[in-house]
Amino acid sequence: MKEARSTRSTRSTRSTQTVAIAAPPELVFRLASDVERWPHVLPHYLRAHVLERHTDGSKTVEFVALRPLFRPLGVGIPVAWRARTSNDPGARLLRFVHHGGATDGMSVTWRIEPAAGGCSVSIEHVFERRAKAYARLVIRLFVRPIAGRTLATFKSIAEALAMEPVIDRGAESAGKPGGESASPPPTNPGI
Repeated sequence: MKEARSTRSTRSTRSTQTVAIAAPPELVFRLASDVERWPHVLPHYLRAHVLERHTDGSKTVEFVALRPLFRPLGVGIPVAWRARTSNDPGARLLRFVHHGGATDGMSVTWRIEPAAGGCSVSIEHVFERRAKAYARLVIRLFVRPIAGRTLATFKSIAEALAMEPVIDRGAESAGKPGGESASPPPTNPGI
């Protein structure tokens, strides 16, 4: 995984994390865009509760994830936030706009792009705060560790799924590999 970087500008603090995944971009998008299932597939996510479904297809979701402190023992700090989530399947983009709390106003964009051997996934956090030191602290202590673990876990899951052999359902029902019909068992007239 590429190292996260933060840049400072007069208006916002940005952080981008990127990982190469040896899986089709469509598979990664399907996994990542189903935010309601994140607690079922991401071990550090405790909750993704939909608070509101909007007419434009977006959702306001309350998330709770563990910010790792001591990974060998699974110790972490629970971090909660609320975000309006939306996605663009054609462009394979996910967007999150944080509302309320410590990350109010943070904008998050996931980009899932084709690349040699699979895809490249980047998460960009843009945090507009007057107190730049506060924004940098939140990004360094909470955003990067959680987003980094999220990317690493989706990488593992997507690559494992991409490696699964395709099963020919017709062959499965016939009982023989390759889709050939199974011959009837030999009969023994002497029995």
